[in-house]
Amino acid sequence: MSMSVGSSSAKDADPEPMMEMNMTPLIDVLLVLIIMLIITIPKQNHSVNLNMPTGTPPPLTDVKPVVVTIDVDFDGTILWDGEVIPDRAALEAKMNAVAAMADQPEVHLRPNKLVEYKVVAGVMASAQRIGVSKIGMVGNEQFQ
Repeated sequence: MSMSVGSSSAKDADPEPMMEMNMTPLIDVLLVLIIMLIITIPKQNHSVNLNMPTGTPPPLTDVKPVVVTIDVDFDGTILWDGEVIPDRAALEAKMNAVAAMADQPEVHLRPNKLVEYKVVAGVMASAQRIGVSKIGMVGNEQFQ
């Protein structure tokens, strides 16, 4: 009892050439190229660097500090102490007035949780560029 593999006739002794291309080496090379691409892509860092205070805080006094509240609504509308700011130039003009004061008031930035981050980041970047040093985020409990 023997098992016959291939054709049974003696005339067909030459094997047929394989017509399909071997895809395994091509896939291996593509996977290596993808891994190299992923490793070499630089990390994108879109952040606003802020100078945080260092050292001991000043002593507490009974005088309440002046507070300016900047609200950013869900649609990107910016309010300065409840007053609508029409454009970025008006916001920067008010920030210039705050930065020019000898004792700057505290600026409380209160974004809505539905607002796009780029609007809030734009307000913080403007404050940093102009020189507003006492700025803080308030109302963070809505993000929890």
